[in-house]
Amino acid sequence: MKDIYYINRETNEKCKETVMGEGFIKWAYLSLSGKLFSSFIFQYSFLSKILGKYFDTKFSKSKIQKAIDELDIDTSEFLNTVDSFSSFNSFFYRKLKPEARPYDNSTNVLSSPADGRILLYHNIKRDLLEVKGARVQAKSLLLDEDKNFKIAHIAVIRLCPADYHRFHFPCDAKVSKTKKIKGYYHSVNPIALDKNKKIFAINKREYSFLETEFGKIIYMEVGAFGVAGIEQTYDVGKVNKMDEKGYFKFGGSTVILFFENKNIDFSDDLIKNSSEGMETLIKVGSTIALI
Repeated sequence: MKDIYYINRETNEKCKETVMGEGFIKWAYLSLSGKLFSSFIFQYSFLSKILGKYFDTKFSKSKIQKAIDELDIDTSEFLNTVDSFSSFNSFFYRKLKPEARPYDNSTNVLSSPADGRILLYHNIKRDLLEVKGARVQAKSLLLDEDKNFKIAHIAVIRLCPADYHRFHFPCDAKVSKTKKIKGYYHSVNPIALDKNKKIFAINKREYSFLETEFGKIIYMEVGAFGVAGIEQTYDVGKVNKMDEKGYFKFGGSTVILFFENKNIDFSDDLIKNSSEGMETLIKVGSTIALI
């Protein structure tokens, strides 16, 4: 399996991704014994829940500094000190200092809702979402009653363990109640996506409808192996740009935005990198589109 690379938007450099638990992921998706294991274990929540319970305990604190060192996490952004975390999960869904994620508050600017690696599917002609060379029906991610949503663009933001794991609203909006879809618990790492093309369509996921200046948006969170919970913290109704929507507990995770409005002007660098199959590392609040 080839190394995973992305473009760092701040430096415009091509960077190699550090994969936490890379050995386990490669075993689970690339070896015969691992494939037999993953075909069963990722279909059920009990192992992810067991891991989640462990990462909620004080016994998991010993893994915090190791993760910080291995993933080169900038602790100066943290709202609270490292020694204040009561468990690995409290570190994982940590809050940041407000100044750590600046954003443009203009109403015509769409900001990134999450830290992560973004791929844009721009001006979609057919109901297809290409994931690592495989084609998946985008509407297969939704419940039947919502499949009449006319998708013009999709933004997929893949979070890694090093990232800030709270997600936010990309613009002012009126937001609906969250809909939940039961599913599997596969990893969303590109190693896993390369071997199982339908992960986004079969994993546990949740989504809400946003009515915005950018048109109607579906805002979806996708669960993954080790994600003990997708926690929604918002209140239904009117929300402001960069208000917190929720957070992921431990595990790789993904935020997906579906847009109906064809007339959204996405950032040129994101379009270019995505057209070349290259993810771009962005942070909460960075501009991704204009109207």
